[in-house]
Amino acid sequence: MLLMLDVDGPLNPYAAKPSKRPEGYRTFRYTRSGGWHTGRDARRYRGLRVWLNPAHGPALRALAADTGLELVWATTWLDLANELVAPAIGLPELPVVRFPELDPGHGWRPDGEWKWRAVASYAAGRPLAWFDDELDGWSAARGVFDQERGGVPTRLCAVDPRRGLTDEHFEDVRAWAAGL
Repeated sequence: MLLMLDVDGPLNPYAAKPSKRPEGYRTFRYTRSGGWHTGRDARRYRGLRVWLNPAHGPALRALAADTGLELVWATTWLDLANELVAPAIGLPELPVVRFPELDPGHGWRPDGEWKWRAVASYAAGRPLAWFDDELDGWSAARGVFDQERGGVPTRLCAVDPRRGLTDEHFEDVRAWAAGL
């Protein structure tokens, strides 16, 4: 059984008000040169602003321990999720879903099918829960995913990218896993 984790949206509420960091979150900056800054340094550098909540790591580890779900990154951060995000929130190194449909010239296709196909392939018939902020927006790709999953137990947990993961998300997955 798997618990797929996206970074942007669930762990990094990137769509929250830019001038107001959500309660419990710390600010990080990821720079073009590969720098990862927090605290006062995060204010001194330009780069991608990332808000992370250190309470999410222990909560995800507890959820995995309580349910038997294996935590897996399903994010465009790929290995950077292990290098930067995991230590910032207290997670160990996790397996990473690879997305072979990345177009080096244009990036990810906007329909989201690349992500659904890769997650379905990685799961290979195992039950899965998935925290992602774009699950509702890719209905055509969802149909392909459902076909490839063929009725295998699946819990899709859409996360509001303005709020990130909440206790309700954790309880939802815990209840779903208990019913398997």
